[in-house]
Amino acid sequence: MKGKEIRFLKLSDSPYGVLVARMLPENITEEVREDIATPHRHDYYSLIFFETGQASLLVDFQSIDLKSATMLLLRPGQVHQTEAANNVSGWIMFFNGQIIDQKARLAIEQSLQNTILLNLTQEDLPEVSRLLNSISTAIEEERPGKFHIQFLQSLLNAFFYKTAGILYSQEAGNVEKHPTRAVEIARGFSQLVKEHYKTLKRPADYAYKMNITVSYLNDTLKAVTGFSSTYIIQQEIIGEAQRLLFYTSKSVKEIAFELGYQDYKYFIRQFGKATHSTPLGFRLQAAVYSQKT
Repeated sequence: MKGKEIRFLKLSDSPYGVLVARMLPENITEEVREDIATPHRHDYYSLIFFETGQASLLVDFQSIDLKSATMLLLRPGQVHQTEAANNVSGWIMFFNGQIIDQKARLAIEQSLQNTILLNLTQEDLPEVSRLLNSISTAIEEERPGKFHIQFLQSLLNAFFYKTAGILYSQEAGNVEKHPTRAVEIARGFSQLVKEHYKTLKRPADYAYKMNITVSYLNDTLKAVTGFSSTYIIQQEIIGEAQRLLFYTSKSVKEIAFELGYQDYKYFIRQFGKATHSTPLGFRLQAAVYSQKT
């Protein structure tokens, strides 16, 4: 794996629904640097694990600093680009969410963090590295024997449950302040919004699906996350709108329709309230910023 360059990583190349590659300074060519510096997104999960080094990334228009012993997990659809990197070594993984065991997948999907950034302990670091190395070796096996897929799946389960455990521990400080039921509601609502924000815009729609009242939903969300249901729904919609404005050449009217708005002028007003900018103004500002980086 040492000589495998990042630019060759395409999930369609793998029959297993997962690809892993080693990141080393000598593997990150100038061509690769140009590729990862360009804003892009995937329809699958991406995981970046730093053993050593530092980097700055832009994820959904927010700056993220990565350092040694950190792991960044990007959900499908998140626009990202690398702004700077220095002496980076570690691993990168692309994977289909369906390969993850259900409980581990739910822990990741229902995380209260929009961008999942994990800080690993010195005890976690070698274990995570070993698991990724074992997964990489299993994927690269040229003559897989009987039960090879089951063996690979067991390694993937071990890795993702380890990751889910680190995520749970990191979020525990906030979660333990609230009743279990409240946290379940907040996570369930977050997941529903991610799945239905294009078709369901009102808090009442989600409260109905969750079999609770709107007032109870709002009180719970404000206690756990600090935000109202309307704000969380709006942020999901506006986040995708910004990605489409930045990543595609679709018109504002086309984007509004894709996000479930029949009246594009209403969408423009909602976008303005949330961002204090028009959609076209945001597109122009984002393009100017991209040219400077």
